[in-house]
Amino acid sequence: MTGKIVLASVIATFAAGSAMAQSSGNWTGFYGGLQFGYANIDTNISGVNGDGAIGGIILGYDYDLGDWVVGAGFDYDWTGIELTPGVEVEDVWRIKARAGYKVTSQGLLYGIGGFAEAGTDNLGSDDGWFIGAGYEQIVAPNISVGGEILYHEFNDFDSTGIDVDATTVQLRAAYRF
Repeated sequence: MTGKIVLASVIATFAAGSAMAQSSGNWTGFYGGLQFGYANIDTNISGVNGDGAIGGIILGYDYDLGDWVVGAGFDYDWTGIELTPGVEVEDVWRIKARAGYKVTSQGLLYGIGGFAEAGTDNLGSDDGWFIGAGYEQIVAPNISVGGEILYHEFNDFDSTGIDVDATTVQLRAAYRF
């Protein structure tokens, strides 16, 4: 299932790029938008895992250095993934740093990483880290679309002894100020 979502993300990103409007390709500035995708969550306890839809808001700032772009951002995602009866992951938020190379003036291939916090309905919340990669394409003046795949890790979740890892694949759309 994850493979199909990744393939669909890549196809959608490149299809949007082919319909791209003229743009200066300057990535400097603030952006805000939405993202939606799929999350797969596993734990170190047999049978305690889940997957499902995830989506939320994105905010950030990028700085164009010529061929390279660096930036920082914040994401907040809502979800309702049940890991076992009575335990549901409700949300995830992230503070991100990213750096990427402009493969074209409107296309950015980047690596990303940072701090994440996941919250559940009755086990509390815990912080962890994530790392990943993405591609973003400017498709019209001030509009970009892209996709991201992230791997998250939360060790000893809320001092319960449960180790949690999660992989998310999401499509993103942003308005660039």
